[in-house]
Amino acid sequence: MGHREDLLEGAKRCLVERGYSRTTARDIVEASHTNLGSIGYHYGTKDKLLLQAMVEMSGELAERMMAVDPGAGDAGARLLAFWEGMIASFRTDPGLWRANLEILVQTLHDPELRSRLADTHERARDGLGRHLTPGAGAAGRAAGSLHFALIMGVMTQHLIDPDRAPSAAEVVDGLRAISGSA
Repeated sequence: MGHREDLLEGAKRCLVERGYSRTTARDIVEASHTNLGSIGYHYGTKDKLLLQAMVEMSGELAERMMAVDPGAGDAGARLLAFWEGMIASFRTDPGLWRANLEILVQTLHDPELRSRLADTHERARDGLGRHLTPGAGAAGRAAGSLHFALIMGVMTQHLIDPDRAPSAAEVVDGLRAISGSA
């Protein structure tokens, strides 16, 4: 790998181990075995490098979450399997999810980072819609948007209080209760 790829891998490790706000440029350089000037040369700023690392890590996580075959079982079984996998990831990848929360706050202060993250969120909503409600068109995107919002809220609950956070079955039961009352 070249310095660009080494920096990206080092930034990913730092995000998981240290979090967004506690990662310094020197931490990334140490983790990647590169030099400080490489960050500016390849990414412009440490924040842009960390955002790129976060986008890639989120994409990798999304691929794992989408591993549930949309054709397997009925819609309820697919939904439950998806949420079981999602909640399991909150417990197995807490560093990634904490970094997700931290980067949200940082983007509020940087329009370029916010724009890039907004594009990533749009792809997530569309992907979730296609995966969880195949063939639903515009309604699928709406469903993807709802699931994206739920992921962020359920993730926060699991990071703060995993013992009392909702299970996959509770999330699916809640969705059923809401849809039955609509």
